[in-house]
Amino acid sequence: MTMLANVLVGLVAALHLYFLVLEMFFWTKPLGRKVFRLEPDFAEASKVLAANQGLYNGFLAAGLAWGLLAGKADVQLFFLGCVVVAGVYGAATVGKKILFVQTLPAAVAIAAVLAS
Repeated sequence: MTMLANVLVGLVAALHLYFLVLEMFFWTKPLGRKVFRLEPDFAEASKVLAANQGLYNGFLAAGLAWGLLAGKADVQLFFLGCVVVAGVYGAATVGKKILFVQTLPAAVAIAAVLAS
């Protein structure tokens, strides 16, 4: 079960690295605009805010990586909990899709960490 938990935590960390790249580097590019369904003018006007958001996603990924590399379940659970809270807030304020893309993987990882 520990192996499964580690894989799931790693997956959540990888997702947040992907979010970092999209938000910090591809927000105004065709890929970023497609993923987030952005008009070019809006993407350009909001790129600084998106980069800031991407940085926060990077901190989540770094915390999850730290928990994995150090073998610290408490650190993993803290950062997974942060991901769940951010995902619930995002789903309430931006769109329900965030529940499936961000919150659900983190919640499943929490269950696996607790079970291991």
